[in-house]
Amino acid sequence: MTRAPAPLGLPDARGSVRAYTPRAEPAAFLASADGAPATSRTVFAAAHVVADPYADTTPDAPAALDWDATLAFRRHLWAQGLGVAEAMDTAQRGMGLDWAGAAELIRRSAAEARAVGGRIACGVGTDQLAAGAHTAAEVLAAYEEQLALVEDTGAQAILMASRALAAAADGPDAYLKTYAELLRQAREPVILHWLGPMFDPALDGYWGSTDLDAATATFLQVIADRPDKVDGIKISLLDAEREIDVRRRLPEGVRCYTGDDFNYPRLVAGDAHGFSHALLGVFDPLAPLASAALRVLDTGDVAGFRALLDPSVELSRHLFEAPTRFYKTGVVLLAWLAGHQDHFAMAGHQQAARSLPHLARAYELADTLGLFPDPALAADRMRSLLHVYGVAR
Repeated sequence: MTRAPAPLGLPDARGSVRAYTPRAEPAAFLASADGAPATSRTVFAAAHVVADPYADTTPDAPAALDWDATLAFRRHLWAQGLGVAEAMDTAQRGMGLDWAGAAELIRRSAAEARAVGGRIACGVGTDQLAAGAHTAAEVLAAYEEQLALVEDTGAQAILMASRALAAAADGPDAYLKTYAELLRQAREPVILHWLGPMFDPALDGYWGSTDLDAATATFLQVIADRPDKVDGIKISLLDAEREIDVRRRLPEGVRCYTGDDFNYPRLVAGDAHGFSHALLGVFDPLAPLASAALRVLDTGDVAGFRALLDPSVELSRHLFEAPTRFYKTGVVLLAWLAGHQDHFAMAGHQQAARSLPHLARAYELADTLGLFPDPALAADRMRSLLHVYGVAR
């Protein structure tokens, strides 16, 4: 019999503390995974990294990772039947994880994927370039270095949006030329990633314009020029209507992987004209629930899929609320509360990037969904965090 959690006091944004009684049992879906991938959709969870809490680092120093815990979490995702999207922004690329750390992460995770038969795709960027101005040739060379490393590991490549390219490009042609060369060199079809400025302000105006219609046209031109080298696209603009429009305009055989952490149930369920696959940061904490919902969707039961997954949207919208780029803090909090790691410490000390009321609400919403395998452990850990902040009950 599981131990019933004791009530605890949760602070809110108004400065008051109210009593909250956690649920006594985890949700049934936590015990239902069989490791088999979904058959109706291709789904990746963008995975977080586990920091080494004993490393004597500063916020601007290279990240020190707990490799055992980091790789164990990836095995957890594969056990749910999900693919792993590695070294993406969820792994704090550009927010605590530098290229040297990302390269080691890619090597280790790709080796682990081979060992367990898990699907993996890894981020290719240009973050080995120091901040400042760079030429188009330097940006391309940085991309090429990372593309070669990812493909040498046997992982699929995800061509991430580049801060350096955004700074160097003088219009759409710079994007067309850079991506054309990268797609020419790619050994296997890649995933193209359009990350919006809500996730990274340095990417404002990506594809050569702040006008989203013009940017979309350039993005689609990149794909149309080499559809044989594009497995799919990931759109992270938190704009469901634009994603649907782009999805309907893709060449045959090119997938759309939703990156919309606000509208994913609707987009993955699809409509009469098609559906999105998924590559989502929120599937890191939602992995067991997402897995259960996808198994229902595989049977053709769209309503059952929505009934399972729709209630998670409130938690996801909370985690990804503005400033959206700090969503990783809530993701790591939930991993700690769920028992996937022994501490709430992050690369770059980003555990301090969200307020206590924000974290308390994240805990409450996750507990309500039944995401914690041991609700009493989660409540105890949340209580210990509250005590650190001076909440006495």
